[in-house]
Amino acid sequence: MRTPWFVFIESNTSGTGRLFAGEAARQGVRPILLTDDPGRYNYVEVDRLDVLRVDTSNEAALLAACKKLASEADLAGVTSSSEYFILSAAKLAQKLGLPGPAPETIKRCRDKEFQRRCLHEAGVGIPDFAAASYVKQALAAAKRLGFPVVVKPVAGTGSAGVRLCADEKEVAVHSRALLSQRKNERGMPSRRRILIEELANGPEYSIETFGVKVIGITQKHLGPHPHFVEVGHDYPAPVSAAAQRIITRETTRAAQALELSWGPAHFELRLTSRGPKIIEANPRLAGGHIPQLVRMATGVDLIAETIRLTRGERPRLKGTRQEHASIRFILPPRDGLLMKWKGQKRASGVSGVAEVQSYAKLGTAVSVRGDFRDRIGHVIAIGSSAADARATADLAGSLVQPIVATKGT
Repeated sequence: MRTPWFVFIESNTSGTGRLFAGEAARQGVRPILLTDDPGRYNYVEVDRLDVLRVDTSNEAALLAACKKLASEADLAGVTSSSEYFILSAAKLAQKLGLPGPAPETIKRCRDKEFQRRCLHEAGVGIPDFAAASYVKQALAAAKRLGFPVVVKPVAGTGSAGVRLCADEKEVAVHSRALLSQRKNERGMPSRRRILIEELANGPEYSIETFGVKVIGITQKHLGPHPHFVEVGHDYPAPVSAAAQRIITRETTRAAQALELSWGPAHFELRLTSRGPKIIEANPRLAGGHIPQLVRMATGVDLIAETIRLTRGERPRLKGTRQEHASIRFILPPRDGLLMKWKGQKRASGVSGVAEVQSYAKLGTAVSVRGDFRDRIGHVIAIGSSAADARATADLAGSLVQPIVATKGT
């Protein structure tokens, strides 16, 4: 009897995509990647991952491909590690009679305007907002909300296109740029709507959930405005018991309002002087290597449990240890060519450092875009306390320096 297939619809280009495929193989199924461009994923060739080339923007083609695979061996599950393909994966799973989230729930969350309206109607704390399809609408909304305002796409991931605008000119320029985009960073059609939001001031947290269970709270570190690049995470977040109760309660209310009751989800929340504000809800695992931090700190492997749930088995979410994990991302100082990495060996030798990684190869172009693509490496530290893990990650991160040469130097 042939080993059952486990289907991935596209993938993250870095981070969890490779981990998902590896975990599926460890669980005794045969991972296969359905993609329109295998060359987008450098781990495919290295790991000798099975690949089926298909137009992943065409749901009929995806269904036909899955049925062809099912004629060769059983299908153990269908999912995606990519924000942009979780809806397609959910629809396929439903049509094939496999476990998965309700497509209606995924659709509700992926449109941030609709998500906001659902949360507002349920009385969940959110920043005041307005949607706009024209620059004039964006300017009117910004004036009503009061400057500065956050201007962002209604669909996206990794803070791509998210910007803090201080005045009417900045709102006009950024709104025009977003509304004129025809394709996003993955080459997919962009929606011709944007959100204008009040700035929710306060510390920001990521809340990881699985079904109706809050797994834990992550402290987020952001780079300087006007962008919102995540430059580090600490898990679990060093918050008071009272703050933990507030965050957990509001996240649970948001999950209920959005009907997020199957599998992993990831919420972003700020604690403001006017109470907790949900920044967004994502019906998927967190990015930014947060699942690895959770595993290192508690022993709960959210990637493994997502695969297990998608295969129809009961997830195991009880922690086996109580430690702390922190990650600090390495960003390029400027646009240019990455010529050299300095300090990686020293960083690896720091007591408590668990991982030092680089994503960009020497000689390749790196850019400062103001979103997740700025991150070209990271360090992860483990400690018995939040302070220890944070201090070690800060030290190791400061030791790693990418040497970037600008054109003509």
